[in-house]
Amino acid sequence: MTLDPSVTAGLLVIGDEILSGRTKDKNIGTIADHLTAIGIALREVRVVADVEPSIIEAVNALRHRYTYVFTTGGIGPTHDDITADAIAKAFAVSIDVDPRAVAIMRPAYEKRGIELNAARLRMARIPAGADLIVNEVSVAPGFRIGNVIVMAGVPSIMESMLHSATAVLQTGAKVVSASIVVSHAEGEIAELFAAHQSQWPQVAMGSYPAFKDGQYATDLVLRSTDPVALSSAYNTLTAKLSEYGFSFVVT
Repeated sequence: MTLDPSVTAGLLVIGDEILSGRTKDKNIGTIADHLTAIGIALREVRVVADVEPSIIEAVNALRHRYTYVFTTGGIGPTHDDITADAIAKAFAVSIDVDPRAVAIMRPAYEKRGIELNAARLRMARIPAGADLIVNEVSVAPGFRIGNVIVMAGVPSIMESMLHSATAVLQTGAKVVSASIVVSHAEGEIAELFAAHQSQWPQVAMGSYPAFKDGQYATDLVLRSTDPVALSSAYNTLTAKLSEYGFSFVVT
């Protein structure tokens, strides 16, 4: 069973350093948690290298598939930060230093005694027609064009941009969840769990095997946009587990 929320998103993580393993991504989980909390269902995550055709292809595929697309990485001051240019090409628009971005960056940089040189001005290059996304950490803005939200890869900066960007987005029904940890292997409870799912089609149910304290265990997670249905399905499941002698704890 899958949930069918009205507002969906795809996430595109951009960067050679992610694919090489040099940098361990911390943004996917943060974005997934945040979008779930506000009622936007993250449906797909892709990771691509700093290769312009790959970025363009992924952006164009995702933006036609989902309500929103979020990207992280590749909008810094160095030569390999090519995301903004790739996004401009994906939308077939021009890109140049944006006076709005410069007006934000210049006074902040001057206050800190930092020169707004040609390299740093690369972070002020914004595709034509895009709106700026506030960055309260390092000032240089992200941007939104169409349904694509372009953010930095540095986690603290990304998070600032994420909150700024999503404050004005359409959101759908929020998904609520409940979980049960069963002290048995997944195969032992699979039949009971499958039968229970068939009785509650409006509640998404997943099982996740684990090995805890030297013993097999299974996390059962129930998710729904209908809190009443979720509560009923959860209570019925715990009753069934007890009836069939399965030991469990609720979390």
